[in-house]
Amino acid sequence: MKKVMVLAAALAVFTACKDDKQTTVESDSTIIETPTDTVTVDVDTLEGAETGADAEAEAAGSAETVTTENNAAKPSAKYAAFGDKMVADNALTKEQMLKKYSSLKPGDTINVKFKSTIKNVCQKKGCWMTLDMPTGKESFVRFKDYGFFVPLNAGSREAVVNGKAFVSEISVAELKHYAKDEGKSQAEIDKITQPKLTYGFEANGVLITQ
Repeated sequence: MKKVMVLAAALAVFTACKDDKQTTVESDSTIIETPTDTVTVDVDTLEGAETGADAEAEAAGSAETVTTENNAAKPSAKYAAFGDKMVADNALTKEQMLKKYSSLKPGDTINVKFKSTIKNVCQKKGCWMTLDMPTGKESFVRFKDYGFFVPLNAGSREAVVNGKAFVSEISVAELKHYAKDEGKSQAEIDKITQPKLTYGFEANGVLITQ
């Protein structure tokens, strides 16, 4: 009887050891497999993130290309600056400026900024210029306190002027002086016999396209 009990006990111990060994192996297998699964998931996540980053980078590149193309289609003008510092933004057109002039009487002045094409420039020093206005008119621009001058070859370029606009009457003597500065012939100067109501402008700052 004692032998049977001893045998039974030994069998039980053997079975328990066998079960423990299986558990250990299975546990080891789980430990091995689990990190592998985790690494696989992390790699997938990283690959997805990289794909998303590549897509964003590609989209950003496309946006920059469109912006560049748009800028190329509408290049901003480059100006040479004279007198006080100023910007070209929000300048009136010559059509809008003509309406302003039409509302003025001799002696009136308004502070304004407008842009137009340069018709003529003083060919001696560049101390005045005329700007094209609608209906064949022009604005005669002088520079405040003769503090600066513009290039003699600035004719036909776009200009933006900032300062005071006014309407005034120019005497015959002044008109002849300006005609001489402009380089007109003596015959053309002699034809000036009447004063002229003009659109005047005293600019403290000027921008001219380069």
